[in-house]
Amino acid sequence: MIVAVESRRKKLASVEKLWPDSTVIDVTSKGAEPWVRFSPFYPHGDIPIPNTPAQTSQSVEGLWQGLKVFEREDIEPRKWGITSMAGIKRGGKSRGAVRGHRFGVGSDTLLGYLDARFGIYLPAYKWVLERRLVSEVEQLRRLAANKPLVLLDYETNADVEDVSSPLSHAALVAYHLRGTWPTRTVPAA
Repeated sequence: MIVAVESRRKKLASVEKLWPDSTVIDVTSKGAEPWVRFSPFYPHGDIPIPNTPAQTSQSVEGLWQGLKVFEREDIEPRKWGITSMAGIKRGGKSRGAVRGHRFGVGSDTLLGYLDARFGIYLPAYKWVLERRLVSEVEQLRRLAANKPLVLLDYETNADVEDVSSPLSHAALVAYHLRGTWPTRTVPAA
């Protein structure tokens, strides 16, 4: 099974030239149905928040951004309820530098970027793949069985350990399809 990740910013003709006789699918928030559902911004609903019984997030990105902690601002639970796929990101100089991600509401554990990837982002995204995108994942498996599958994403960093650039969620889809999901032990909360 060949599953590759390419930048959505490339011209489609360039991607098709690199990957002749392949199926190219945009899995970003700009993708077509049903593939847009692979976007971390997509509001699947009921995504569990780590170490926080009875609280959930609409999207993986809302969960990630909501648990982010800055020098002058703690978590932002309102991000968990956003269903429009817009206004989810958090940043800006007024909040100060990012200190980490809180490992659940009320937790004293503040995870660094890499631990947060493994302890928050990856489990949330895998939860969505296994519970909200079962039929779409099967469709991708069928497509990849016949010819190379190329997933378009804004980010192309497939190395979960490389924190120098944002992680590609399309790469996580590829790992899932291949059965090679990245794992790592995360400090206990």
